[in-house]
Amino acid sequence: MTTVDPAPPPPMRLRELVFGAACAAAVRAAARLGVADALDDTPRSVEDLAGAVKTQPQTLRRLLRALSCQGVFTELPDGTFAHTEMSRLLREDDPQSLRYIALWCTEPWTWDVWPKLDEAVRSGRNVFEDVYDREFFTYLNEDAPESAHVFNRAMTTSSRQSAQDVAELLDLRDVATVADIGGGQGHVLASLLEKHPGAHGTLLDLPGVVGNADPRLRDGGTLASRVRIVPGDCREDIPVAADVYIIKNILEWDDDSTRRALANVRKAARPGARVVVIENLVDDTPSMRFTTAMDLLLLLNVGGAKHTRQSMVDRLTDAGLVIDGIRPVNAYLHAFECTVPG
Repeated sequence: MTTVDPAPPPPMRLRELVFGAACAAAVRAAARLGVADALDDTPRSVEDLAGAVKTQPQTLRRLLRALSCQGVFTELPDGTFAHTEMSRLLREDDPQSLRYIALWCTEPWTWDVWPKLDEAVRSGRNVFEDVYDREFFTYLNEDAPESAHVFNRAMTTSSRQSAQDVAELLDLRDVATVADIGGGQGHVLASLLEKHPGAHGTLLDLPGVVGNADPRLRDGGTLASRVRIVPGDCREDIPVAADVYIIKNILEWDDDSTRRALANVRKAARPGARVVVIENLVDDTPSMRFTTAMDLLLLLNVGGAKHTRQSMVDRLTDAGLVIDGIRPVNAYLHAFECTVPG
């Protein structure tokens, strides 16, 4: 039977850290094979699971043994395997599923850029363009459609899971129009409009993203009559007038892109309009290991960064916005509530 290792002494812990790629690859393999989906509430033998996911039993056992050491799946005394709280999150049908987040963080391009982290730290700029000779999102959308699909699904998962928290936080009772800038498929906007039936909304994001907007927002959807969908890049222009602008988890690019996006919001917004920026903060989170790792990945692929509370304040202030308050949305997100001055 495989058990979760107790906290190891420093020499063994460092050995484990340098084999971190094996752990990430094991999670990715389990997600791609659909092992969690094949395992329900009844423990199954490796032979049964191997037949379900079309693998060799011997090698599948090795994969599951490696994952069980990390608390992903558990091996029972009779040699069968069962779910743990973590392994259930790899199921596509789990309400809190992290399957696409796990795939996104281990996409093929990540294995090419991680070894060059020292170069990125030395230069302070992304190394993705050195490796692929393309800007990151250009590469994703033109050369890596499967990876782009995974990215969109990961962002959809994250947005859907936090949308209700955002809707519960924000009071839009006296608001006529709200714009979700870089809002992905519009889950946050849909939640806000459902809570406030008198409000109208606009969703702005890249054409390939809003083309797959939440069905509630599209023609024939329950909210379609109160929504305008605008294809566009907020770093280039924001042709949207609204009482409230929502900007969630997109100001993590390089500084120039962040500056341009905020300048475009400032240009589009009327005096007195509200701007609500929602971000993970690298210095205020219960998941520092994950957030700091994502911070380094952002450096590698786009030259961006996760923000500290102060760095976010500095960028919003530099954009000419007045910060009225900072509130937690949930355990992982904070909302910076701002006003456009007259």
